[in-house]
Parts: sequence; structure tokens; C-alpha cells
Amino acid sequence: MIRGRIIGTGRCLPDRVVTNDDLAAIVDTSDEWISSRTGIRSRRIAGAGEFTSKLASGAARQAMAMAGVAATELDLIVVATISSEIAMPSCACLVQMELGAARAFAYDINAACCGFTYALDIADKYVRANPAMKVLVIGAETLSSRTNWEDRNTCVLFGDGAGAAVVTGDESGRGLVHSRLFSDGNLWNLLYMEGAPSLNRELVHGDGCGSYIRMNGREIFKYAVRAMGDVVTQVLEESSTAIEEVRLVIPHQANIRIIQSLMERAGIPPEKIYLNIDKYGNTSAASIPIALDEVNRAGMLASGDLVLLCTFGAGLTWAASLLRW
Repeated sequence: MIRGRIIGTGRCLPDRVVTNDDLAAIVDTSDEWISSRTGIRSRRIAGAGEFTSKLASGAARQAMAMAGVAATELDLIVVATISSEIAMPSCACLVQMELGAARAFAYDINAACCGFTYALDIADKYVRANPAMKVLVIGAETLSSRTNWEDRNTCVLFGDGAGAAVVTGDESGRGLVHSRLFSDGNLWNLLYMEGAPSLNRELVHGDGCGSYIRMNGREIFKYAVRAMGDVVTQVLEESSTAIEEVRLVIPHQANIRIIQSLMERAGIPPEKIYLNIDKYGNTSAASIPIALDEVNRAGMLASGDLVLLCTFGAGLTWAASLLRW
């Protein structure tokens, strides 16, 4: 059976580190308040020139170098993002230009924090149909450009960064074993972001106060724990896999309390969970690929190991993917 296998990973993060103490200087908060509720101690915030497409391209170059794949060999570039520096053309087209990937076609997807897992599933479908394809999958965000820096309930949560993976077809049994993707648009207003102000007065949406993230944290917590717990259980059951067989679980790095509740609900032992939320905060679509590159480069995964990815985001969207490394 042909599966989409990751043959290279990469990440790119802004240079600037913003600590909880730094945030305490601009909003009514403290390191203790943030870290005890979220697990976050610092995050990376983009500076001059560190646009979403630039971070995405930096992560892509690392992934391509590991995979031994040149830009001219790429067939497709998929970028998951909600914070590209421009609305049109796609961030993926900007990445194509940056890399010189003249043969590839390119497009973005918007599944918020679930973006990378959705994009990975898309890549798997392409390479199952054409195993020779080489697909570049990127999750990239500059959420600092979409954050209300006067709202302490949201501005402490988010960070910037990008992660990438090169995917191609494989017949050895390695690759994407099983995935499940879900959404519920009825709950869109629990976590959303207005677009640019409409120039058509008949099409004004919302209060027009700004294109920044708005969230009902209490309700999101409740739905995130239940949805991720259920989709993890479903993917394991449908693939006839016991949690004991999984080498590592990489959850979306949104909130330490959500992750702890997920572990309880899905029966995941603490030693199987990978965490980096303390360093980067919530980087949305970049969260899982950044973590995946960290564990990959740290030598934490051996050939044949099972890796479980799970995530939850605006939409509402949620997903889980089981990979054989």
C-alpha cells in the first residue's frame, strides 16, 4: 500500500523572545498567572521582515535539505495559515517564489490550528494517487499580527513560527497510517477573527473593530478536551492500535491544562506526550510541525515508530493522524 511518508522536517522561528515578564509590562498580568494557567513562559514574536512567507520558506529549506529534495523537484506546496502578510496571492505562491520551485503548483488552506494535520492528509491523498510526487507541507503563522495586545486573555497565548515537512509516496509500510478530520461550523463564534474591513457597506461583518483573534476560552477548553480525546480514541480504534504501541504523542500546543485533560480522557501516559508550549506558546498551524521537527532532529524517533498527532482549532476543527516513522 502506498502511503504519504515524511522524508524531511524543518522549522523557523523569529529571533525575538518575549517572556511573560515582558508582557506584564504592557498588560495586567504576571508570569505566575500565565504559566500556571497555560504552561507558557515565553513565545517568539516576529520582527522587521519576518513575514509569514519568510518563516515558511525558512522552515521549508530545512525540510528540503534533510530530505535531499531540490526546489525544482517539488510538485506541490501547501501552506496552512491564517496570518499571511497579504490576502492574495496565497502564502504558498510567495513561498514558491522564495524557493524557486518553478514546477510546483501552490495553494493555502485555512483550518486554523488544525491546518498542518489537514494539509498532511491532503498531501497523503496526492501521493497515494501519484507516488512519485514530492509535496511540501508547511504550517506558518505570525499571530502577533492578529492579536489584540490590550486583551490579556488572548495576547499571552500566541506566538509566531513555522514548521515544514516534505512528503512523498512510500510502499514500505511507513507513512500516514490513518487520519480523521472533523469540523463544526455551528460553533464558529467561539473562536474567530474578523477579516479586513469591507469596502461594500452592504457586506460589513461583525463590529468592524479589528482583524484580531477573539475567543471564548471557557467554552473552547470544554470542546477541545472532548473533541481531541474522542478523535484520538477513534483513530487508535480504527487502526487497531493500542496507545502502548505509540512511541510519541504530539498534541497541539495550545494550553497545558487542555493537554493534561486530554491525557486523562484518552488514557495517554505522561511519558508519551511531547511538550514545547513553555517556549513557543500557541503557534496555531505551526505548532505540530515545529514540535515534529524538534523530536526528529533530537533523534527521538526511530524507523517504524508510531507517532500520533492531534489538534483542535477554530472552525471548530479537530483532527488526529497516526504516522509510522
